[in-house]
Amino acid sequence: MAELKKESFVIKGKDNIRMESISRPSLSFWQDAWRRLKKNKAAMFGLSLIIFYALLSIFAPMFSQYTQSQMDVNARSQMMSSAHWLGTDSTGRDLWVRIWMGGRVSLSIGLIAAVVNMCVGAVIGGFCGFYGGKLDMIVMRIVDILYGIPSLIITILVVMVLGKGIAPLIIAMCVVGWIGTCRFVRGEVYRIKEQDFVLAAKVLGIPDFKIIVKHIIPNILGMLITNLCMAIPGAIFQEAFLSYVGLGVTPPNCSWGVICKEGIAYLRNSPHQVLIPAFFVCTTMLALNLLGNGLRDAVDPKLRGTE
Repeated sequence: MAELKKESFVIKGKDNIRMESISRPSLSFWQDAWRRLKKNKAAMFGLSLIIFYALLSIFAPMFSQYTQSQMDVNARSQMMSSAHWLGTDSTGRDLWVRIWMGGRVSLSIGLIAAVVNMCVGAVIGGFCGFYGGKLDMIVMRIVDILYGIPSLIITILVVMVLGKGIAPLIIAMCVVGWIGTCRFVRGEVYRIKEQDFVLAAKVLGIPDFKIIVKHIIPNILGMLITNLCMAIPGAIFQEAFLSYVGLGVTPPNCSWGVICKEGIAYLRNSPHQVLIPAFFVCTTMLALNLLGNGLRDAVDPKLRGTE
């Protein structure tokens, strides 16, 4: 009898374990992605840093006694102090305010350009992948031609034609920036439309619009968001580079690239004028890349249910 009790206890224990695994709360795709993203310390650090920089860019200039154009000839090229937390530039302007005013411009341009490129590329690539035919052939040949030309050259040419400024810079970055997203989305949509659930929807006579909204978009949305997070650092760096060479943001506006350009002449005597904006550019790109890698792992369908 003791052995039977022991055996029944073991069976009961196995049943309990099985019931616990079965009674695990069901999670939606985004809930499961957020749960796995929170476990990625590097990705959460990147997300926290981006939110921190964004909040400082919004609120820090509001609570400062200085403006981005206010000059103090008696405080030129000063190091960090209680009066000027990040020092001053060669004309006596407060770098703390200029850094976060420049952060507004750099982060805004990077985000807007990346979102526009994602939307345009997703729409064009989605139509080409879903319908195919002559439309796909024509668009893909155009994409192949544009892809063979260095994007930076096209961006510089567009800026020279449209002129300097924030709006022309965003337009120039969007002229060819959608190509990568277009090719990526086209391949994903072409793969998904051959799946059984899409074919079954077509057999049932469901309109193409509903198939795209209910079946295609949800299956590529996670990857699009991941691709967006990976594209923002590239857009920020491109803006910083164009502003550094004098083809981007113009005064009285400033960006991190403009601040680096203005401070490079004083690198030996006042290196903080270059190192401080360069630090924020580098850490922002690092944080976005960490977040993008974490999102890529979190939304990967192959990892669902493995944890």
